[in-house]
Amino acid sequence: MQSEAPVAADESGSLEAARAGDDRAFHGLAVRHERELLVHCYRMLGSIEDAEDMVQETFLRAWRNLASFEGRSTLRAWLYRIATNVSLDALAKRRRRSMPMATHAPGNPLDPLPRPLQESPWLEPLPDTLVDERPGLSPETRYEVRESVTLAFLIALQCLPGRQRAVLLLCDVLGWSARETADILEMSVASVTSSLQRARAAMKKLGAQPGSGRKAPADAEKASLLTRYVRAWEAADAESLVALLQEDASMTMPPMPLWFRGRDAIRQFLEARLFGADARGRFRLAATSANGCPAFGGYQRDEAGLFRPVSLQVLVLDAGLIAEVHSFLVSDDRLFRRFGLPPAAEGPLH
Repeated sequence: MQSEAPVAADESGSLEAARAGDDRAFHGLAVRHERELLVHCYRMLGSIEDAEDMVQETFLRAWRNLASFEGRSTLRAWLYRIATNVSLDALAKRRRRSMPMATHAPGNPLDPLPRPLQESPWLEPLPDTLVDERPGLSPETRYEVRESVTLAFLIALQCLPGRQRAVLLLCDVLGWSARETADILEMSVASVTSSLQRARAAMKKLGAQPGSGRKAPADAEKASLLTRYVRAWEAADAESLVALLQEDASMTMPPMPLWFRGRDAIRQFLEARLFGADARGRFRLAATSANGCPAFGGYQRDEAGLFRPVSLQVLVLDAGLIAEVHSFLVSDDRLFRRFGLPPAAEGPLH
């Protein structure tokens, strides 16, 4: 990304009005950058709910301190400075987020299920509709932007100290120069360069870098795979479902501190817990996408015949099969609403 010029001409009039106390003018300026700031804070914190809080705090601080903005950089860069520092402040008070397979040994599918953790330390799914895809981005950049919100990348990213995390995102994901990043973080260029080298080395060691994802199937192959996945779920057919998985596939179920590894373990869990003799027709799936991956809203029929939300399933595909199934369990419809999924349904959802 090229260095940004000072305040753009189309912003200057609104900026002057905002400085004079016009909150609507400020809102008009801020909302242009809301979505990309939300995704930036999400990458920093691993939580969409926390990211929303950080963006609101960013706009509040920006409004209160607008007189100090001298226009020597873009408003976008100034907002990124505030959002990054707000996120760094939050990181100092919050537990690092991850996923069960990075923190626990694989579970036995026949053991009693553990209780969900009350204060979930897990990553939260991000709707792909929020991922910044501004006009003018090259196909390569668009791919790397989506790779930078994958769960594998985020798990590794959360292992970095906060400032290294920020440097990596600003330089390698957002494309700021070392000088621009130094200005945002109030660091020296030498410190930014050193932090970036350490962050890149750590991410490489953890096997997660933008652009280093799994092998995506061709569109037709992907469509066929997902169609068969839906049919297997709705037929409660464990054998057909596990046939779509890689031999060493994993399944997680946040907020439970539990995961399973391998086809056999996943099949045993499905047969023992979900796909009983009367399970056919009990489940429905509605397609969406999350964290650069295909995803489904999972519904289960209740006693009244309505299909209620039970999980948001994010699938990681590799070489024509499913490598990971992340089922984010839900107790209400808030997550589904975030993804634009119906809160309940009486019949087919696709």
